Amino acid sequence: MPTLFRFLFLCATVVGIVYAVMLALVVFVTPHDRDVVVRIPTEKVNPPDH
Repeated sequence: MPTLFRFLFLCATVVGIVYAVMLALVVFVTPHDRDVVVRIPTEKVNPPDH
């Protein structure tokens, strides 16, 4: 039975570390907004008639 408790403790530790990293990313990283310009060729917008 101690092996099961050790395994569950290891799983809980890994989940806690992942949760702490995600929380740190949310708190300390601020995204920057920027405009994105995508040029579309006119052949795709107005295909030539055949």
